Amino acid sequence: MYPNGQIPAYEWKFDDVNPPVHAWAAWRVYKIEQRIRGVADHGFLERIFHKLLLNFTWWVNRKDADGKNVFQGGFLGLDNIGVFDRSSPLPTGGHIEQSDVTSWMGMFCLNMLAIALELAKQDRAYSDIASKFFEHFAYISHAMNHLGKDGGMSLWDEEDGFYYDVLSLPNGEHRKLKVRSMVGLIPLFAVQTIEPEILEVLPGFRRRMQWFIENRPEFHKHVAFKRRSDGKVRQLLSIVSQEQLPRVLKLMLDESEFLSPHGIRSLSRFHKDHPYVMHVNGDEHRVDYQPAESDSWMFGGNSNWRGPVWFPVNYLLIESLQKFHHYFGNDVKVHFPTGSGRQLDLWNVAAEISRRLNRLFLSEENGPRPVFGSNGKFQTDPHWRGHIPFHEYFNGDTGEGLGASHQTGWTGLVAKLLEQSGV
Repeated sequence: MYPNGQIPAYEWKFDDVNPPVHAWAAWRVYKIEQRIRGVADHGFLERIFHKLLLNFTWWVNRKDADGKNVFQGGFLGLDNIGVFDRSSPLPTGGHIEQSDVTSWMGMFCLNMLAIALELAKQDRAYSDIASKFFEHFAYISHAMNHLGKDGGMSLWDEEDGFYYDVLSLPNGEHRKLKVRSMVGLIPLFAVQTIEPEILEVLPGFRRRMQWFIENRPEFHKHVAFKRRSDGKVRQLLSIVSQEQLPRVLKLMLDESEFLSPHGIRSLSRFHKDHPYVMHVNGDEHRVDYQPAESDSWMFGGNSNWRGPVWFPVNYLLIESLQKFHHYFGNDVKVHFPTGSGRQLDLWNVAAEISRRLNRLFLSEENGPRPVFGSNGKFQTDPHWRGHIPFHEYFNGDTGEGLGASHQTGWTGLVAKLLEQSGV
């Protein structure tokens, strides 16, 4: 980390940015270790939290061009997912109000809120900073859905029931970039529940939160309340409201859109027959559905986000669905797949997506493994067929492993999904 709070993105361009997942990772490490060892490492969590405070502030000060709680991160590790190279100056001028980075910041807020509430159990001073993250999340959620009332254009599209990036031009014009991509699903990541037991031990936080909710009614849509079976009230914080959630999931769980036999595609299959095309200064800019490798070395080389299945975002989608289910229970059910007539609660939707991801690596009755694709050596040779690489991404139609074959970090999370499936 640089002294100003910036964390470098990758080795050949330190000043670019990747998604701010460090708070999520720290919180997960803390909770996993606590479960395994039975003892919580508060010292670790506190040290990481102080660094994350610096990083969060860097994001807010550097990546919110208009001070409206809508962010412009640039690259964000999604390479060619957009119409333009988001790490370079736009051929149109102006900037892009990014649905994905704004949602990442909403998720960052909620991760920091969870950590602050945990630390506040031992040191009440952290309840003040927890209030800050609660309020900041409310501002970001409101901006995502209501920017149009503040002189911009909302990232939520009511007609499509989906989130899009918005191109803000130098002349003040705003244009939605209607590409159905993972950019519009990342808002699902920003979800967190607050249990009543937390509020009972932190009365100062509870008092400030209640004041904020009562005196800022415009933020009510993204703070929900539900009574548990024991009579106590659980709260839900989410960018995607209860009304919006089924609409987003309708596209995500449609097999002609995002849902593939092996997980959620990074770009909707809709764009196979309906590419997104935009003309600027006589040049054509387009986004086509490309389920395998990219057909261009633009926007970061051969790392393709226009159709393949990427494990990291699939994993976070599964976790988010489980969080939504923790709050809604059986009150929210959706068709899986869309149009099938088969309704599932969100926990079982998450389980079905997990199974599709697992099938990338599994062999049915010694048959082929999708990850090996047409590679006969790996499919049939007894010395090789049991040695499964963890690929960077996977063909959005066939599941064949693509890109780097050493992603033992993110893609190795399949172990967690296999454990859950086994349970």
